[in-house]
Amino acid sequence: MGASLLRLHFHDCFVNGCDASILLDDTSNFTGEKTAVPNANSVRGFDVIDTIKSQVESSCPGVVSCADILAVVARDSVVALGGPSWTVRLGRRDSTTASLSTANSDIPAPTLNLSGLISSFSNKGFSANEMVALSGSHTIGQARCTNFRDRLYNETNIDASFQSSLQANCPSSGGDNNLSPLDTKSPTTFDNAYFTNLVNNKGLLHSDQQLFNGGSTDSQVTTYSTKSTTFFTDFANAIVKMGNLSPLTGTSGQIRTNCRKTN
Repeated sequence: MGASLLRLHFHDCFVNGCDASILLDDTSNFTGEKTAVPNANSVRGFDVIDTIKSQVESSCPGVVSCADILAVVARDSVVALGGPSWTVRLGRRDSTTASLSTANSDIPAPTLNLSGLISSFSNKGFSANEMVALSGSHTIGQARCTNFRDRLYNETNIDASFQSSLQANCPSSGGDNNLSPLDTKSPTTFDNAYFTNLVNNKGLLHSDQQLFNGGSTDSQVTTYSTKSTTFFTDFANAIVKMGNLSPLTGTSGQIRTNCRKTN
């Protein structure tokens, strides 16, 4: 669940800023982001956020936004799984609408090449180095077969034993929703094993292995694979920056009482 909660924060912030728009259910006025291609059948943790929100509201009504809860929960999830901590800036307010189209266009796809990844993150103000650091969040979590099948059966920059072990759980047809860990070495520990995997051609997604495939980010991946403290520092700095993407402040937006709907 920790990986899913971290992902909620990321998929929220990359769509019109960190405003908890991802938590809104569809209404007659707009279609929310939950059914967008990057989110449908994969984003989860909404019930956890609901539980936290109801407890916060009971003791401190109308003060803490859903967007701030997502930011704090992302930090606490990383820490709980062995990763770095950072100071979460607070004061975000919640949006009153959501954007299905922006979720479909702005959240980077697992099919992207390195140039596409660099561009996608650059559009949000991140350097290539920060993109690689944030990609390290794939040290936890899982992916569906449908998102890495092409890599398993059509790509050559993949370790043979790793490839065959994955094919057992992800056939060339069927099993779309079968899950495999993004980091097979330590799937529930936030560490630098993701980068060690990439150096050994054991990236699960096409977009993962693109970070170590003879391109401009190879050296950074190599550094992270041997220096976890450098990765932790860079990751923490990058995610603080991500949490500052276009927040609603002052009188903009609102503090939702229920994260799934506007007041």
